[in-house]
Amino acid sequence: MEAPTPVAEVSGREPDSPEADRKREIAKRVFLFLIPFLMVTMMYATYMGTMHSPKTRDMPVAVVGSGAVAESVVSELKSVQDGAAAPRLVTDRGEALDLLKDRDVAGVLLIPADGSTEATVYTAQGAGASQAGTVKQILAPVAAGHDWTTKTQDIAPLPPGDSAGIAVLLAAIGMIMVGYVPLSGMMTAAPHLLALRRFLPLLAGWAALTSTVTWLILGPIVGAVDGHYLAFVGIGLLATGAVGIGQLLFARFLGGLALLPGMLLWVVFGVPSSNLAMPIHAMPDFFGFLHGVLPLPAAGEALRSVMYFDGRGVGKHLLTLAVWLVAALALALLMERRKGAALANAPESDNPDAPRPAMSGGPVRSKRLRYFAVAAFPLAILTVVVGMMSASLHQPEIRDMPVVVVGASQEQAEQATKGLQQGLGDLVLLTTSTSLDKATDQISERDVVGVYVLPTAKGGEAKLYTSSAAGAGQHNALRGMFQQIAQSQQTPLELTDVRPLNASDSNGSNSMYAAMSWIMSGFVIMAALRGGAPEIRRLRQLLPMMAGWAVGMAVWLWVLFDVLIGAINGHGWAMVGFGALTIFSISLFTAVFTRTLGIAGVVPVLVIALMIGVPASGGAISLYMVPEVFRDLNDVLPLPAAVDVVRAAVYFDGAGIGGHLATIVGWGAVCLLLNVGIDRWLARRELKSGTDEDGGSSTPVAGQRTEGPALALTGAGDTAEPSRRGRRRTARTRS
Repeated sequence: MEAPTPVAEVSGREPDSPEADRKREIAKRVFLFLIPFLMVTMMYATYMGTMHSPKTRDMPVAVVGSGAVAESVVSELKSVQDGAAAPRLVTDRGEALDLLKDRDVAGVLLIPADGSTEATVYTAQGAGASQAGTVKQILAPVAAGHDWTTKTQDIAPLPPGDSAGIAVLLAAIGMIMVGYVPLSGMMTAAPHLLALRRFLPLLAGWAALTSTVTWLILGPIVGAVDGHYLAFVGIGLLATGAVGIGQLLFARFLGGLALLPGMLLWVVFGVPSSNLAMPIHAMPDFFGFLHGVLPLPAAGEALRSVMYFDGRGVGKHLLTLAVWLVAALALALLMERRKGAALANAPESDNPDAPRPAMSGGPVRSKRLRYFAVAAFPLAILTVVVGMMSASLHQPEIRDMPVVVVGASQEQAEQATKGLQQGLGDLVLLTTSTSLDKATDQISERDVVGVYVLPTAKGGEAKLYTSSAAGAGQHNALRGMFQQIAQSQQTPLELTDVRPLNASDSNGSNSMYAAMSWIMSGFVIMAALRGGAPEIRRLRQLLPMMAGWAVGMAVWLWVLFDVLIGAINGHGWAMVGFGALTIFSISLFTAVFTRTLGIAGVVPVLVIALMIGVPASGGAISLYMVPEVFRDLNDVLPLPAAVDVVRAAVYFDGAGIGGHLATIVGWGAVCLLLNVGIDRWLARRELKSGTDEDGGSSTPVAGQRTEGPALALTGAGDTAEPSRRGRRRTARTRS
């Protein structure tokens, strides 16, 4: 028998020493946990930090008028709400409306003239529904202080199919996302496509395709966009192209770690600076600066200009995108000319037929399958994010909001309920009671939204009990309904918020962001382990890692949200305990998919755990304002359960928490049993196919090497290299 052939003769390099192998394995394991940690931290530190208690500052408004009255109104606006407004005096109505159409001001107050007592507040819903609402809150009280009545006129209304104004946000996020996400897959499956001569035409075609898909979803399918197809494609070519080439630059410098700065710059900083979800004047000044710099705000504002303002002001936003694209392309050309097309910490590969996995952590696949995976994975995520969120949130309508009518007697309550139901129609679902205490307990249990107490005597005062902590949107909507009823009946109405929001949670969004951070922590670690360490396959290996990660992340997220940001005050034991339980359960759930489907399993997890979970949770928008199918899912999915667990712990002294904890535990228990079954299935499959414990063939792919942070979410390194055990086995089989 011939002497064993050293691996060096097959791979073209000297075999590593055991010490070098050990150090590289330690570094890899560190990165396996460090990168998911950084991803979760930077995303939710930014979102919780900017949106837990936004405060409007220096919102530009115009006052139309002249003389002492107009000047006094400007002075009043300068002092209102601690500098919420930055007013300017304009003498001509047409000039002020031009400023509004150009988005140089957020609103206009037209002072009454010629003996009139009616002021007009001009807004532009197309520039942001939230901003328009804030403008009315600022200008209307000032007008009322002068004993003027006010009427509101919207010069750029939103289309009927997008009353929430969410289409532009989703379109811009989609254009940015498909610019940076595919790079991770290309680095693993098709690095030869990253040479600029191949990458640029592919990127142009990809941008046109994905912009078309986004338009098809938001337009013909959902009905949130009417026309503007060519504008979508043109802006998409610039936005996706700029981000794609920028992400390629990051990959040249950082390899697979490029996902971190890309995610931070393109999305994490992009969303709060976009002026699409929240007014930019409610964000810290740093994000106001980024609004005029980053691609996501530029793409969103360009779409707004075309869709709602006849193209006014679109030029500067297109210029921002063009500068990003040209600058990134120039740097990429310069770098490729000097150093070639190789990525950081990876050898240059220009061979399309080199054996590679289709996705990180997977087996070697054919070229055709690799190309399909590189396109299908981000396209599936785009379709899910834009499709699911637009379908559920584009047109919120109040339906069947549960309210208890409390009367002195059952007969009085039932009689009043009939009249109220006729007036309110299907907006509310009314029940009756004679006990105020029992009815308000139902608010704490989140079984009803409000309690309406009838006057005890003719001409007496009615009372409405609600809870902003259970949902700010439904709280405000219900108050508006019954205030109108009280005015029509000329009945005084006392409003009571039985569980108000904290000052550090003025939007009521803290529970949603905390719950989403738990969910993301659970699935991102399993994606990283599957892509970066596919040899860790057995449940007995994974469980200690899941448990340690769950506890560690729960502690860290509580420290981040409470100690560092100050958004969730106290409740440490509850946040850590419930957070760890949720993270662990979602890790088990994700493992079911990643252990059977590989990294592709991230897509169904994303759909079930987040995309369907958000509208079903009542966190972003009231459960009674979304399609009915999501209400049915509220008691089933893990994200709604986690949102209500946080609410119960922070605001309701634990009331109603048991059922939601049972949901989370149920998901974990079922998925644990499924993982046990997967363990047995994997064992039988390995025995039948003759693969080793790492799940790969005993024959290695020559010349491939795993670099330190080999993660599915980053695409770093090449995961097709065999383990040390595989290399030793290779040497024996080649003897």
